Amino acid sequence: MREELRKYGEEAYEIVKHAANEIGPRLPGSDGEKKLHDYMATRLDEIGVKPKTEKFVFAPYSSIGGLPYAGWGGIIGALLLVVMSVLTTISVYGGLAVSFFAFLYMVGLWTWLIVSVFKYHTCFDWCFKHAMSHNTYGELLPESGEYDYTIFVSGHTDTSWTLKLSASQGKAGFKSVVARLAIGAMSVGIVTLLALVNFLIMCIYVGALEAANNADLILGVAEATRVMFYVNVFTSPLWIVGSFFLTMYNEKTEKIASPGAMDNATGIAISYEVLKYFKENPDKMPPRCRIVDMNCGAEESGLRGSLAFVRAHKDDGMLNRAYHINVDSIADKDFFEVINGDAWLCPHFDKDLETMFMDAMKEAGIENPGKMNNPVGGCDSTPFQKSGVKSITFAAQNPVMTDYYHTYMDVPERFDADTVGLGFDVVLRVIDKIAERENHTV
Repeated sequence: MREELRKYGEEAYEIVKHAANEIGPRLPGSDGEKKLHDYMATRLDEIGVKPKTEKFVFAPYSSIGGLPYAGWGGIIGALLLVVMSVLTTISVYGGLAVSFFAFLYMVGLWTWLIVSVFKYHTCFDWCFKHAMSHNTYGELLPESGEYDYTIFVSGHTDTSWTLKLSASQGKAGFKSVVARLAIGAMSVGIVTLLALVNFLIMCIYVGALEAANNADLILGVAEATRVMFYVNVFTSPLWIVGSFFLTMYNEKTEKIASPGAMDNATGIAISYEVLKYFKENPDKMPPRCRIVDMNCGAEESGLRGSLAFVRAHKDDGMLNRAYHINVDSIADKDFFEVINGDAWLCPHFDKDLETMFMDAMKEAGIENPGKMNNPVGGCDSTPFQKSGVKSITFAAQNPVMTDYYHTYMDVPERFDADTVGLGFDVVLRVIDKIAERENHTV
């Protein structure tokens, strides 16, 4: 970190400590999250930047936050198969009805998982309880008030529900967490396959009984139902236990939710300090550029804040000729990296910004800067990129799942002001590179 930037890095770290220690957990749509929005709005007002807050309604558990529901869904599906098998011994038609319901139930569960949990679409939000969150931002314009392009620097205000498997892993590490989540997903998948097989067998059985012209077929299908009875009854405990791992994906109790020092008070603090730096050093401000400090809400619920923001401003010109730097988790000094895409959500982020960050990290003295495609979940760059804004995510976080990732162990005492300040330094270098590129374009 350049020495002249040290005071900004240290102040950023103080903001991180205030968010994590004074405000604490900030689950999406909670009072804690609102407190951080109010706090950052006050900080913007103190430096003479008028804050703007936009409310939006969302469903906290309709997307990634509701993943434990998939585990409970697998448990319910396994129990339905047992009920179906027992009922079939009494009434074939009753068994057919339950098998049909079980199959539809599991198909509906997977539809929600794929569309809303994995792809972050909002079409299932109406099925879940709603809450309100906020986007708070401040704009810094050139002294002339005229600008040709915009640079958004963002972080998200909310924190995650505690990831039980990560918090309890001890020395078992990443492989243990992934293994248990994989077992959970596999269990739900097997229950779905069994639901399909049972339904098909019951359809054939009822069809054979209705036709009553093929005794061998009837006996064969009856034998198949007996086999499935033993499969359903005696293997269901395995799938119930396996699915239970998914129910442990997070803990919704706010008192032990993540205080979110790394993820993502660091992003909030750095974004604010960028605006403050240019406010206090107008000679450093990129010419004809607008800088926006963006505090996104409800990121942990499926990027709901950034989605709401780009939808609200898609037609008013605010996103025209814009760049978006999403800062998310600057704490692990040995793992500075640029995130160049979201595997689940498909987009690859802007290649030019990726190159700028790689160069900036090297210029800042970071050894072995990395780049990666986010393998799980999503980040706030995706809605901006999909809306036509050049976007990228910047992080300094161990890519291996750790006991402080999305848990109550994400505290500021785990890292230092120098790491946060170094992240701030890198962002400023990238802004300079964007300005240089825009000047050449003009």
